[in-house]
Amino acid sequence: MSRLALNKGEMHRRRRELETFQRVLPSLDLKRRQLATEIQQTRHRLEAQRSDAAQLHESVGAVLPMLANEDIDVEGLVRVEAVDVVEEQVLGTRLPKVAGLSMAVRPYSLLAKPHWVDRLVGLLRQALMREVELQVTAERLRRLEFGLKRTVQRINLFDKVLIPDARRDIHRIRIFLADGERAAIVRSKIAKARHERQRAATSGDEA
Repeated sequence: MSRLALNKGEMHRRRRELETFQRVLPSLDLKRRQLATEIQQTRHRLEAQRSDAAQLHESVGAVLPMLANEDIDVEGLVRVEAVDVVEEQVLGTRLPKVAGLSMAVRPYSLLAKPHWVDRLVGLLRQALMREVELQVTAERLRRLEFGLKRTVQRINLFDKVLIPDARRDIHRIRIFLADGERAAIVRSKIAKARHERQRAATSGDEA
């Protein structure tokens, strides 16, 4: 840590820094509140997606109870081939977003498989899509929470360290300069008094 220069130039510099810190702090607090709101909304979205996925899973068992028949092979019937995930900027945080999703259906004979397999394929596609969306939403929430944590850390840095330090330095410099000015005035008065005594002594000698 560099030693504080006790002069007017340093005081002006620290004052400018203090003004910058005080200007930045409200914008950081606004970002904190906006992130908190976005996190709450994302949590609600994640809960809704989990609920939808659970309901779909239950509906598959209710609509297609014949899945319990192990003689019918439906393993790997539908699989995700590719997920196109892009990133968007939200409140200074890069968040993932599903831009596209492609799936592959394992070829099967319409004659060899029961008629309900077609319906199962549709339900499996929905289930896989929901699973991908769940994972992406969970990642969005994780990044938003990390962004909020960093923002709170920056707020604490400005509010509890940088701003108090700047104010303390300005106060120290102001006191030092004021003491210097008082000392200069005292020295000036002493010199003036000494000069007047010398003049008085010189005038007395001449008389």
